[in-house]
Amino acid sequence: MHINEMNWNDLKFFLALSRQGSLSAAGRELGVKHTTVARRIQALESHLGTRLFDRSRSGYAMTQAAENLFEQVAALEEGVQRVDQQGSGRDAALSGPLRLTIAHELANRLIIPELERFCCKYPAIELELIMTKNLMDLRAMEADLALRMTPNPPEDLVGRELVTMRHGVYGPEAIVDQLNSGEKNLKEVQVKVILFDDEITPPSWVTDHFEQFSVVLRVDDVGSMAAAAAKGMGLVKLPCFIGETEPGLKRLDLATQPSKWGIWMLYHADLRETARVRACKEFLEDIVQQKRSVFYGEKVTNPF
Repeated sequence: MHINEMNWNDLKFFLALSRQGSLSAAGRELGVKHTTVARRIQALESHLGTRLFDRSRSGYAMTQAAENLFEQVAALEEGVQRVDQQGSGRDAALSGPLRLTIAHELANRLIIPELERFCCKYPAIELELIMTKNLMDLRAMEADLALRMTPNPPEDLVGRELVTMRHGVYGPEAIVDQLNSGEKNLKEVQVKVILFDDEITPPSWVTDHFEQFSVVLRVDDVGSMAAAAAKGMGLVKLPCFIGETEPGLKRLDLATQPSKWGIWMLYHADLRETARVRACKEFLEDIVQQKRSVFYGEKVTNPF
C-alpha cells in the first residue's frame, strides 16, 4: 500500500484515530468536530479502497490494512515534523504577509478604526484585508484568518464565537420617538419597513407588532438597509452594533427573538498557526471584548 499520492492532511486524521481509538478523542487532538474526523476517514478509506477501522462499543480498532499503513504514515509524520522544526524559526517572527477576510460592516465599523494600533505595534506584518460577503477558502490559502457574522460556521473550519450578536428594530429618531411615546397602539399605526431581498414572507418582528405595514424596500446588504432607514425610508431590524453606530438611527422599544448569530474567529485546522496569525487573533479578540456593549445594544459614549 503506497501513500505517495495521498494528502498529508487526510493522513493526520488516520494517525489521530489510530492512536486515540475514538472519533471524539481524535477530534479533540486535532481541534475539529468528531463528524469531520469521520468524514475524512471515510474519504481516505474510499481513496484506498479498503476498510481501515472496525467499530465496536469500545471504540475504533485498526484493521490489518490500517496496521500495514500505520508504519508508513508514522514515518512520514516524522519527516513532516522535521520540516516544521526547520521552519519554526521563520514562523515565530512577527513579520510577513497576513491575509484577513472580513465582511464589510464588521471591517468598517469594528476593525478599521483600530487598525493603526495593530500596524504600529507590528510594523513588519504586511496586513491585507479581504472584505467580502463570501467566506474565502482558507484551506487553499486564500486567507489566513476570518472574522465572520454567522449562525453556523463551516464544519471544516475551527475557531470560536467571540460574542453572540443581538438585534433590534431601528428607525429614524423622530419616528421612533413618536412610536416609543406610547401615544398610539402600534398595531393601529401605519409603518413602512425595509426587509432583506429574500424575506418573501414578512418576518415575525413585523407581523408580531404591526398590523398596518408596507414593504418600502428590499435590500441584499445590511449596511445599505441601515443607511436607507437613517434617511427616513422605514423601520428595519439590524444587528445592534450596526444600528447603534449608524448616525440618525434609534432603537424602537420592542422585544426581538434571541439571535442565533455570532461573531466568529475562524481558521482552517490544517494550517499551522504562525506568530503573526496569533498576534492578529489576540488583537481582534481584544477589540470585540472592548466593544461588547455595542454588540449588546447598550448605549455608550463614543463607542468607536
